[in-house]
Amino acid sequence: MITTCSSCGRGNRIPASRLNARAHCAACKTALLPLERPIDVEDEATFEELVRESPLPVVVDFWAAWCGPCHMVAPELRKLAATYSGRVIVAKVNSDDLGDIAGRYRIRGIPTLVRFDGGRETTRTSGAQSADMLVTALSLEGGPSAHAPHF
Repeated sequence: MITTCSSCGRGNRIPASRLNARAHCAACKTALLPLERPIDVEDEATFEELVRESPLPVVVDFWAAWCGPCHMVAPELRKLAATYSGRVIVAKVNSDDLGDIAGRYRIRGIPTLVRFDGGRETTRTSGAQSADMLVTALSLEGGPSAHAPHF
């Protein structure tokens, strides 16, 4: 995965398997981890690495630029990423750009948020919701959901 430094803008490679560690920018030494903001998933390989290798739960927001509710939930996702920094990774997948991924996970409406633990989907929710509602809907307080959907 490539993470862009919020201070100097340089891209830094961080293996998804190390997202629970500490990392600093190679150029300016600003802390890169823990992630305090959602990350944009640019391609299928990055998505696969992230959900399969992350030692932390990954909440993926399937969204599109034309979607009003997606824009409404974006600040709530930033709050969620900041509040759960070091405990949860928040990622954004543009379903128009990465339609194969959205199709594989049967995303029928957006925004849809899917939680992955250890590479497998454990829960999902749809619609614009507050950060507090997302915590409950995605079982972020109590660990992996006991009610994983079967597809």
